[in-house]
Amino acid sequence: MADEIEYEALSPNAGLMVNMFAGSLAGITEHAVMFPIDSIKTRMQVFTTSPAAIYSGVGNAFTRISSTEGMRALWRGVSSVILGAGPAHAVHFGAYEAIKELAGGNEAGNQVVATAAAGACATVASDALMNPFDVIKQRMQVHNSEFRSVWTCARTVYAQEGFGAFYISYPTTLTMTVPFTAAQFTVYEHVKKILNPTNSYSPLTHVFAGGVSGAVAGAITTPLDVAKTLLQTRGTTDDQQIRHARGMVDAFRIIWQRDGLRGFGRGLTPRVLTFMPSNALCWLSYEFFKAAIRD
Repeated sequence: MADEIEYEALSPNAGLMVNMFAGSLAGITEHAVMFPIDSIKTRMQVFTTSPAAIYSGVGNAFTRISSTEGMRALWRGVSSVILGAGPAHAVHFGAYEAIKELAGGNEAGNQVVATAAAGACATVASDALMNPFDVIKQRMQVHNSEFRSVWTCARTVYAQEGFGAFYISYPTTLTMTVPFTAAQFTVYEHVKKILNPTNSYSPLTHVFAGGVSGAVAGAITTPLDVAKTLLQTRGTTDDQQIRHARGMVDAFRIIWQRDGLRGFGRGLTPRVLTFMPSNALCWLSYEFFKAAIRD
């Protein structure tokens, strides 16, 4: 690969299919690599009275899960992510690049509004595809999950709770991921332009900008992620109040009643630890695959 490439100029010229395929590969890479930390985050967010499922921190969770259930337990549900992340990220990045170009986000200067709008619109579309897979993933991640197969989990949830169970958290997911994505893309583009104003090929720039943007976006949206986890795993608990939660408002009420303000920060550390490297890897993979495919 040449030392100097008009790297960022690839966005408007590479074509929709290139952007979508690059996004698909980046999404699978991102989620698969950081999946064990995501599993720990899910378990720390679930409200339970079982001492075996209460963890004091990331290190404590990792040690106890790996020693009592085996390392494979930390990867339970990864197949659901791989199945969903490919098409969801393809739509996400394809829509992002198309809308950003249409809104003038590739023009000179920091086009914050265009970039944020493109990121938000891309999220609405991709989450519609990913939400059912995310529900299945979290059902498989919880402590003492009965599921070892994506298809078994999907069939059981559908039979016992109906199709709506796969989308009970969708409004909460959008409420979380639209600002998450808007913040992520805005911070990413801003940091990238500061560090790499010439738009030359710079993997370190994409890694750093991706990591910073992921950490910021992940931290500020953690309260909504706690609510999303409560809704997506409600069918795994015997707690009737949680089991009959009907949406984000109910979830927030339960979190406040059970744990107060502290409850909205459940899983903050593993969430940030997940999004810093995974976002950095995602952006590095996306930009690399996009350039490689076009070449």
